[in-house]
Amino acid sequence: MESDGILLGDASRALGVSVDTLRRWERTGKLKTARDSANRRRVPAKEIERLAERAPRHRAGDTLSARNRFPGVVRSVEVDGVMALVEIEAGPHLVTAAVTRDAVEELGLVPGMPATAAVKATSVMIEKGAS
Repeated sequence: MESDGILLGDASRALGVSVDTLRRWERTGKLKTARDSANRRRVPAKEIERLAERAPRHRAGDTLSARNRFPGVVRSVEVDGVMALVEIEAGPHLVTAAVTRDAVEELGLVPGMPATAAVKATSVMIEKGAS
């Protein structure tokens, strides 16, 4: 039933995050779910709306899994010419990315701000974190 909300998999697609991320959010209290008669998790529509306003979206339609995203805090930004080195402390990981000066300026990267390192193959991309 619609009043029961949508299944976790559908909610993950709607928000652009993995099912594992939604389960983690539920455990930490960031997401409220209910169980249906078949004991499946359902996410109320109001929760989807609330999280969709704050959820990061990949503008180009890229799909990234939770396994290759490292949310953290910018520790340093070293700009030299047209390139820059950005260090992000993501839990126990320290990720260093070589990016363009333009990317640093466009994202407004400064030490102490939240950011996410997205690792794909041998490249590291940086996206601005939610405030």
